[in-house]
Order: sequence, then C-alpha cells, then structure tokens
Amino acid sequence: MNTDKHGLDTRKDLTVSAVDRQNILNNPYALQEIEKAAEIKGIAFEGRRVVLKEQVASFFEVDVRTIENYLSRHAEELAQNGYEVIRGKRLKEFKMRIAENDVPETIFGNISKTPQLGIFDSRAFLNLAMLMTESERARVLRQVMLDIVIDTINARTGGGTKYINQRDEDFVVSYFEEENYRKEFTDALRDCVDMGQAKYPIYTDKIYVSIFRENAQEYRRILRLHTKDKVRDTLYSEVLDLVASYEYGFGRKLRTEFEKVGRKLTPWEADHLFAAFEKEPHWTPLVEKARNKMASRDLAFRDALHHQLKEYVSPVKRDDFERFLGEKSKELSERLEEAKDVMKRLKERE
Repeated sequence: MNTDKHGLDTRKDLTVSAVDRQNILNNPYALQEIEKAAEIKGIAFEGRRVVLKEQVASFFEVDVRTIENYLSRHAEELAQNGYEVIRGKRLKEFKMRIAENDVPETIFGNISKTPQLGIFDSRAFLNLAMLMTESERARVLRQVMLDIVIDTINARTGGGTKYINQRDEDFVVSYFEEENYRKEFTDALRDCVDMGQAKYPIYTDKIYVSIFRENAQEYRRILRLHTKDKVRDTLYSEVLDLVASYEYGFGRKLRTEFEKVGRKLTPWEADHLFAAFEKEPHWTPLVEKARNKMASRDLAFRDALHHQLKEYVSPVKRDDFERFLGEKSKELSERLEEAKDVMKRLKERE
C-alpha cells in the first residue's frame, strides 16, 4: 500500500488488499450504490440475482479457466462473500429458474445432468472483480467502487470524516466521563509531581503512546488535524474509555505514592511508576481491542493509516458501518440535545 507523508493511502490496490476488499463488501450503503452502478443482470433465485461462471467470464471478457483459477486460489474469501456450490433440491430449483427465464444454453453449456453448480451472487461477483487483474472491465469497475465508497461516506457524514467518531451514540457519555476522569488525573499531576507545566502534555503523551503507540503530534499528523482541533474530539468511544481508565488509574497511583513518601515525586519517580503501571496485565486485552478499533476504523472511514498499528488492521464489520453511517448515527449537535439530562447528572458528580 502506497501512503503519503500523512499516512494516507494514495493508491488502494484492491487486488492485493483483502482488508480494503472486505471493507467495501461490508459497507451496505456503498454496496447498494455499487450494485446499481454495475447493473448486474442475473437469474432470479431465492430472492436474489445470481450468475454462473460462464456469465462472469463473458462479462469480464476472460475465459472460464481464468474464473476457475480465482475460485481455486481465493475459495475461502469468495465463499464468505456469496459464492456457493448448490446441489440436490436447490440445484433442481435453480434449473427450473433457468428454464423459466429462457436463458440460452450457449451461455452456460449443458447443465441438465451436472450434479452440482457454482453460483455467484452480487457480492461474490464484485469480490471477484476486485481480485481479477486480467480484465480491463474489472479494473474499471474497481475504480468505480472506490469512487462510490468515498462519495457514499462523504454524503452520509456531511462531507468530512474527521469527526465521524462523534456520530456514535456512545460518544457523548464517553466524552464527558473522560473529562471528569481527566480532571482527577491533572489534579494528581499538579499535587503529586514536582515538575513544571510540561508535565501535563508529557504524561498525556505517555498514555497515548501506551495505548495506540503515537503521541499527540503523530496522531495529529496522520489525521491531518488543525492546530485548534482537539485530539480527544476525534477519538472513538472505546478509546476514550480506555484513556479515562488510564488517567484515573495513574492519578490514583500518583496520590498513593505521594502519600507514602510524604513529598512530591520527581519526574524519574513518576516515570518509573508509569512504566510499572502500563505493564499491569489487565490492560492487555483492553489495549489490543482499542488498537484494533482505531486502526481499522480510521483506515476504512478516514482513509488514514496508523503505521505503528498496521498489524491491528482488520475489515470493519457491517455493524460498524451501521453504527457510524446508518440511521442510528447522528451529528454531535443532535446527540448533545438528546443528552442534556445525562450531562447534567455527570456534571453533578464533579
């Protein structure tokens, strides 16, 4: 994958990136538009349109053997996305659908006596288009797919994805909870660490690096944030929750050690305390989950690659597309209006 200095993908090559392929196929909003653009004509079967490998080969202007090679090399992926082999009663029903549609036998050959038959639904067809390097039509279709994905996400987010995290219904509560825990953290730094004002960004960066391997400056560069943009305004609710847990936990550690030694801690003592704190085993599953969520979502929604977390990238599930682009997702202003009572209750805890 080629990336620019901001960590952005400048040339998504769907033929080599399984994650990028699956992100398209898991995005129901983009997929709907792609299917319209592709206008896949097929045989009506079990409430969907399906095509045979001979029809696929004809569309992509390749021979059937080429399709069979892809089916062999990418069997698991294509099966996951809708390719299947039908037999028995289902095959008999499918042959009846072919007869009803008066499909010429020249398209698929003589299948009257075949004991099984492979069929592609629209997702499997598009999946194959993203894999195939021999076909010019497949190449054009891939470019159309990428354009539609960008247009669909921009249309559903109002033209930008910087704050797509705020469309999550869990964001508001996580954000204000974290604000409360951050105050306890900064108060502990103020009271317990013998260091100037630099201690606030320094220990905040320690938390960021521990969780997602980037300090605030690196994170800003990757997401192309402006000077006035706040890092926390762009974090997903799960990451905010973990940041809050770190802040509260380390703040308590600082106060406990401060009371134990009866004086403010030196920067070296605070550093040593944090090094032990971040190695506590209960953080491991939480950090792993947060890294996966941030790396995967930022690549899918923001087209931003966190190089330090690239091994955590996986396809975004359909539920996440619903969560950030679907009917339940809303602009922050709407969330705030609905959450007035929640915010009032949280503020009363301060």
